[in-house]
Amino acid sequence: MQKGISKKRRTIPFIFLAVIIPLVILCAGFILENLLIDLPSMSQLENYTPSLSARIYDKDNNLVNEFFTERRSFAPIDKIPQDLQNAFVSIEDNDFYEHWGVSIRGIMRAVSRIITKARIAEGGSTITQQLARTMFLTFEKKISRKIKEILLTIQLETIYSKDEIMQFYVNQIYFGSGAYGVQAAALTYFGKNVETLNLAECATLAAIPKSPNYYNPFRNAQASLLRRNLVLSRMRELGYITKEQEMEAREAKLPDKSEIDQDALKSKGHYFIEYLRIMLASRYGSQALYTDGLSIYTTLDMQAQIAAENAVETALSKFDEQRLKYFTDRKMEPVKVQGALLAIDPRTGAIRAMVGGRDFKETQFNRATQAKRQPGSSFKPFIYLASLEEGYTAATLLEDSPMVFKFEPKVAKWNLIARDAVELENIGETVTEQDLIDTNKHWMPLNYGRKYRGMVTLRTALALSINTCAVEVIMKISPQKVVRVAKRLGITSNLIDSLSLALGSSDVTLQEMVSAYAVFASGGVRTKPYVVTRIEDRNGRILEQHSPEQTEVASPQNSFIMTNMLRSVIERGSGWAARELRRPSAGKTGTTNDYCDAWFIGYTPDLVAGVWIGYDDRSIDLGENATGGVIAAPIWTDFMKQALAGKPVSEFRMPNDIEWALIDPQTGLLALSRTPGVYLEAFVKGTMPKMYFKGTRNVSHEDLTIERAGF
Repeated sequence: MQKGISKKRRTIPFIFLAVIIPLVILCAGFILENLLIDLPSMSQLENYTPSLSARIYDKDNNLVNEFFTERRSFAPIDKIPQDLQNAFVSIEDNDFYEHWGVSIRGIMRAVSRIITKARIAEGGSTITQQLARTMFLTFEKKISRKIKEILLTIQLETIYSKDEIMQFYVNQIYFGSGAYGVQAAALTYFGKNVETLNLAECATLAAIPKSPNYYNPFRNAQASLLRRNLVLSRMRELGYITKEQEMEAREAKLPDKSEIDQDALKSKGHYFIEYLRIMLASRYGSQALYTDGLSIYTTLDMQAQIAAENAVETALSKFDEQRLKYFTDRKMEPVKVQGALLAIDPRTGAIRAMVGGRDFKETQFNRATQAKRQPGSSFKPFIYLASLEEGYTAATLLEDSPMVFKFEPKVAKWNLIARDAVELENIGETVTEQDLIDTNKHWMPLNYGRKYRGMVTLRTALALSINTCAVEVIMKISPQKVVRVAKRLGITSNLIDSLSLALGSSDVTLQEMVSAYAVFASGGVRTKPYVVTRIEDRNGRILEQHSPEQTEVASPQNSFIMTNMLRSVIERGSGWAARELRRPSAGKTGTTNDYCDAWFIGYTPDLVAGVWIGYDDRSIDLGENATGGVIAAPIWTDFMKQALAGKPVSEFRMPNDIEWALIDPQTGLLALSRTPGVYLEAFVKGTMPKMYFKGTRNVSHEDLTIERAGF
């Protein structure tokens, strides 16, 4: 009986093993088969195109910014320093070059942690396993995920060499501070390319991926330093470096964010970069712009951009201090005055600098390209160019005297009804004061300071920014003619078909004004402004390249004469502050009647720039003394000094068919002697006025040529 019982007891385990083990194997096979079916294909890695940031370069091919969802740039294995590869092997996987993808010791260590802690714990992952998990799997802590990870790891090791796996790994992992991959990390933390990293820098980067936030040298210097030194110690233990190399590298300082030139550059040109981003997003789509690894080469001149930001902020901070009393007296909260600056190369149309406001973080509204404001007298050059095309010359006489216009509703136009003192007195007796100041019935254009000079030349009218003369010209040649000329030069905003156009009453953008003035600087050629020179894809293939869009919209002769007259604005007119530039330059001030806008647009042969100053709230004025000449021209001058520093001085080119003669400013006619007040004037060939005899000494052609050079 006892024997039978014993036999049964021996039979049960045998049956159990015979049935259960095959079932376990069958289930394991079934589970493994499902896991294999569910595994990602290795072709994903073969066709892998990582999310690469778009890299933005200035005109000198210096990296200045990036567009990215993940800041990443691909670095091939031959660009990755051996010290960096050894550092990763030492701290992450010292058997990397011996194992077949999975470390047995690592697995045993991980199993031990699971048993002791009664939960799934990380540990034991080789570099290849980390790559498999990062590329194909989630970070969920499940046994099924771990099995998939091992299966994928074996496939990776079967298909790819160790160098290829290392290349995939270092370009994929995250280093904190928004940097993915070693190239982005090298730029972020050291401001240099990965191939130029030294031993201490390589160890610092290899220390980060275990915990990118905790070991980030910018956030936790102490933890970063301890782990960097641990990496160096492991490298020495494994024979990758000597004791002396370890000690020397330990002495190196960690990177300091404030010392990284790359970050300093990225703090500049925000309005330019945003303008670029909006333009390219509409062309390529945001997804491609942020992930396709484009290389974008721009027209940005960092010397000019830094000069622009410094000039605007320095002057306007001082202006804010001076305006505190204005707000205090009115019991108002002080408001920052705003400003914008735009600079263009007149020969090519390349935008070199852009300031759209005081602080991009506070407001992204770009006042250089989006804000429409009244240009005031800075619009007058378009009127005088139109007059030259109608047969006027710089010596044509204009009458600077009070003007009264009355609006005739039947014909919908303003008629000049008075020009002299007697007529004004008669009108004053018959028209109430209220009607005279009611601009719906009467209009009286006023000069700055209400000063009138009598007969003046067209040159003087422009130099002194005389309003009545501008109104006289537009009245004679018609507002429509002026509108057509302004549109030809590049003004795209709607312009009022009215005599008030002479005073700059139509809203325009700073970009339009600078682009239009560039026509004068380039000798009559309008070039479409642009910011991109070329764009390349991640493989270096050119996707687009800039081709100049140029059109001759004014004659070289009239453009030269306009430039010559605009030089008088600086030499003896409202743009006097720009004389400090001490280079051949031309320009025009602009101030609106309500003192809400102050402008200065000016240029040298090499650079045209415009400055606008005002408050976003148009109900706040700048103050009666804050004219374009007082507040905007000094900013322009300061900017141009810095932007052109170290660059050769250029002269404006004089075209053919320009003749010079002495002019008497009281008559606008030729003079034969160099008496006080007589000056040298330029004319298009065949337009010189009649001779005016004054004085006794004849002036020879040679004398005129000599004087012309020093004008």
